[in-house]
Amino acid sequence: MVAAPAAADAVERARRLPSLHIGLHLVLIDGRPLLPPSELDGLVGRDGRFDNNPLRAGLRFFFRPGIRRRLAAEIRAQFEAFRAAGLALDHVNAHKHMHLHPTVARLIVEIGRDYRLRAVRLPAEPQAPLRRAFPGERLPMPPPAFAVAALRRRLRRAGLAANDYVFGIACSGAMTEDRILGLLPHLPTGVSEVYFHPAAETTPALQADMPGYRATEELAALVSPRVRQRIEELGIRLVGFADLAPAR
Repeated sequence: MVAAPAAADAVERARRLPSLHIGLHLVLIDGRPLLPPSELDGLVGRDGRFDNNPLRAGLRFFFRPGIRRRLAAEIRAQFEAFRAAGLALDHVNAHKHMHLHPTVARLIVEIGRDYRLRAVRLPAEPQAPLRRAFPGERLPMPPPAFAVAALRRRLRRAGLAANDYVFGIACSGAMTEDRILGLLPHLPTGVSEVYFHPAAETTPALQADMPGYRATEELAALVSPRVRQRIEELGIRLVGFADLAPAR
């Protein structure tokens, strides 16, 4: 999130870990823009922040040409900031999965060509593996299948790589060690992304932004020896998006 308060610290840490695959997480709702709010009339409110309502924002993106132009400028600015950081672009996704919106998806693909974009997260969380792993658990509605399918087709036409599945939506903020150990044996054949919201400590600001998220437990799951051992036992290969993408 290149406009977020800790972006500079994140870049510094990433530079010390050259094997870490870093993606651009575009923020187009529920956050602050990179461009000055004065240049984003209709895209941000009086507080200088994006709308936090995805449906309302999506309608504006789709029906108002002026807002689409400003949206394109903000997306380009965020790509540019990522490039200026000097990091290799592993993949792109958007906050709250807003790249499922057709206007956002089109702009990401078109603008991304100028920034060596090769891969995009596909937020496709299948229900069957979750039901097998956690029988009896009540699952929330996944992202709309038609939107996921449309994004998949767009990425294929553009020659961009993507994961087949993703896990972490239904249980966002609670991807703990026990949950990962329960999920791993039920991963479907193909490329699955498992994503987290990890943190070394839970601060008041973090609690306000992500109430109820078990961020420190998610960090513990990411570095868990038990999880690493189970991955090896199941013959799962760890990859980044760049490993899926064709060389350009």
